[in-house]
Amino acid sequence: MRIAIAAGALTSVIVGASVPVTGLLQDYPLLTGQAMRYALGGVVLLVWTLSRGGRLVVPSGRDWVALGALVVTGMLGFNACVLYAQRYAEPGFVAAVLGASPLVLALVAPMMAGRRPAPTAVVGATVVVAGVVLLSGGGAWHGPGLALAVLTMLGEASFTLFAVGVVRRLGGVAVATWCCLLAAVAGGVLGTFFGGWQVPTPTEGVSLVVLGIVLTAVAFGLWYFAVDRLGADRAGVLIGLMPIAGLVASVAMGVQEPTAVAVLGATAVALGCVIGLRRVSDRPAPSAARPEPRPAVPR
Repeated sequence: MRIAIAAGALTSVIVGASVPVTGLLQDYPLLTGQAMRYALGGVVLLVWTLSRGGRLVVPSGRDWVALGALVVTGMLGFNACVLYAQRYAEPGFVAAVLGASPLVLALVAPMMAGRRPAPTAVVGATVVVAGVVLLSGGGAWHGPGLALAVLTMLGEASFTLFAVGVVRRLGGVAVATWCCLLAAVAGGVLGTFFGGWQVPTPTEGVSLVVLGIVLTAVAFGLWYFAVDRLGADRAGVLIGLMPIAGLVASVAMGVQEPTAVAVLGATAVALGCVIGLRRVSDRPAPSAARPEPRPAVPR
């Protein structure tokens, strides 16, 4: 379990700390940029699978539906909502609403599995949400800002919820690979008509490579590994570490000064993670005890 917690925490740190890198692509076409990033991530994951002697497991019919929904809502849709939400709301407001996703996972994921939400996961997620609100400082919105922020939060939650069953059947790396490949194709097709293609500048090119390898290939694989081992509700509390990583990166770059409120918020997030990750007795055995499908992708 410690390895799974470390994997989930590292994913959140990677995502949170990557915000400055993502900001370097503000002037690059959204959809085609995402298509290139996901294509690179998918290729890296596929090469990893084949180099370890595995094979890419082919999804079944119901798996394709879940993967398609994940790509549309949790990847392409999420990225679009994040971009447009910040046109009508302050980043702090978007971050605060996005911080509610751990609570959504703590409540919805168990019900999807036919069981009641675990009290520790719900309490931990609630504390994490409070900490994220403190960290982000709230913020204001106008027009469709609230709706877009909520859609962003739902997209973040769907990235995990739609993957739970598929990860159990195919494995985390296989799911991450197929999601990247599907998103690359969908983003490329849509981007051809909306935004177009253009040659990236050296800075944009480096940013796309970093995002494709680190934020996509590495982070996606680690996250689905954590979800498979911990469950979506318990892994969800680790999402709260994203704004902490973003704060640390901003302070290190001299963009933001640390404040007492930010430290209090970070402390609350850490406390919520500890509470939410506690093992509960009525919980099904971790998936590590289940036999892996073979030949499976090494995880």
